[in-house]
Amino acid sequence: MDYRLGPVRLSGFLCCGSIKDIELVKQYLPDHLRLTRAEPGCISFNVSQTDDALVWRVEELFVDRVAFDFHQQRTRASKWFSATSTIPRDYNITAPEHSS
Repeated sequence: MDYRLGPVRLSGFLCCGSIKDIELVKQYLPDHLRLTRAEPGCISFNVSQTDDALVWRVEELFVDRVAFDFHQQRTRASKWFSATSTIPRDYNITAPEHSS
């Protein structure tokens, strides 16, 4: 099975623990959205506050595993990740199986 073929989807939540966390997300999210949406292979990338102000819904779709892995590496070196790394995340990553 080759997970490099076909789209990779991440969905889940960013769960803030305080008003300070919400402020960090709001401060760093616009640039994070802009940079991610400009990445090669990014089909869609959305982060939105839910009815619970502390919880943010995260939906990402990348053209393949290579594009997704690039995004993960870039993000880990970003101001966004530095600022929000202590905020818990609950994500599920799915990639279709490729059959020959």
